[in-house]
Amino acid sequence: MNSRTLRCFARAGTLTGAALLVTLAGCVSDGSYHSRGYSSRPTVQVQSAVVFEDDYDYFPGYETYYSRSRQEYVYRDGGRWVRHTEPRHVSLSLLLASPSVRMDFRDAPERHHRTVVRSYPKNWSPRGAAHVAKNGRGTDRRTDRDNNHRRN
Repeated sequence: MNSRTLRCFARAGTLTGAALLVTLAGCVSDGSYHSRGYSSRPTVQVQSAVVFEDDYDYFPGYETYYSRSRQEYVYRDGGRWVRHTEPRHVSLSLLLASPSVRMDFRDAPERHHRTVVRSYPKNWSPRGAAHVAKNGRGTDRRTDRDNNHRRN
């Protein structure tokens, strides 16, 4: 064989190898086979969520709820429910000095408000005990004083 023939075979082999490589490159698989051909792996998305277990105090005189876990006030403003970091139309000190009751539901106050209002009307106060004002942390001041007295 002469060198001219060898060069011709070398070029043909190179072209055949390149064509074969391009053809097979589209058939790479992750090992899963579908009737329509190969497919890529499914994309997995991870979502995280913060879950609050709602806990509410209700202030009947102002028809206002306070969520201790979310640190927000919930009340009606016109025909809609509002969530805010401050109570409406009342100072925080006046609200905390008014009677309140701890609610036992764990979801939105909107779902329970009709029942709550019937059980605790605007003029409601705890039966058999003088009202104890609450401090800014939502606990009563008498309990704080008693606890501090016991520690000393």
